[in-house]
Amino acid sequence: MDYFLIDGYNMCFRAFYAMPELTRSDGFPTGALHAFFAGIIKLSSMDVPHATAIFFDQGGSARHREIYPEYKANRDAMPDAMRMQIEPIRELCSLLGFFVKSQNGIEADDLLASAAELLFAKGSKISIVSADKDFAQLIRPGIRQLLPPLKSSLGWREIDTVGVRLKFGVLASQIPDFLALVGDNADNIRGIDGVGPKTAAKWIKDFGSVENIVKRASWLKPEKFQKIVAESSALLSRNLNLVRLKTDYDLGDISTSLPDFDGVIKFLEKMEMKRSVVSFKNFAKQQYQISL
Repeated sequence: MDYFLIDGYNMCFRAFYAMPELTRSDGFPTGALHAFFAGIIKLSSMDVPHATAIFFDQGGSARHREIYPEYKANRDAMPDAMRMQIEPIRELCSLLGFFVKSQNGIEADDLLASAAELLFAKGSKISIVSADKDFAQLIRPGIRQLLPPLKSSLGWREIDTVGVRLKFGVLASQIPDFLALVGDNADNIRGIDGVGPKTAAKWIKDFGSVENIVKRASWLKPEKFQKIVAESSALLSRNLNLVRLKTDYDLGDISTSLPDFDGVIKFLEKMEMKRSVVSFKNFAKQQYQISL
């Protein structure tokens, strides 16, 4: 069985900011639910049949905070309207038959990466659903990344091994080295000041890895970076530990099921998502030959 592995918060936030502030008649926010469900239906219509697993953060990442206490410290607090919709979204995913996973103190990225490695080793083809560039390090024949549409009229965008080279200028396996050099503002990770994507890609092409770049710092061009890089060994080592995904967490049985068709409809009706009810009935008929 092939798998879609979804970065839960990444997709939830994109859904939240893609929609106006819709609410149920009692004032409960539903904008993210509307957009999330629409995206899931489109996604679930691709590459049928497949199984789906979705991963959420819970309590932050203990391993990242141990390495760097300021990890993600630059992020704003989650909006209350978004926070209120997380549990309903998780409930919806369970009703759809997804494997839903979070674990206190472990970042969803690491859980997803562990699932990808486990399922790939068992012979499954993997589609990682996220806009997060960290996941590019996992891409290889049999593992691709699907980026959310830029506009509602556009489809999901596939990144494979060729796409990684075109986008970043390095191999997928070299993405941690690339991110260690340039940093990641989204996660509050500072790279080498003044080193942008083109310079980082050029150095990695010439020397292969951060370790070799530090060893050959006296060879670097522009020359102004020679001393800076030589003195940044500790920073770069820390960054590598932050951006390199951990892939050996025990997830147990990654089990999925058919949707609870009646349960999904009752959920959507409870949320007063009338158009989504129609959309789901059409989806059930097209994908499962079931009339609801």
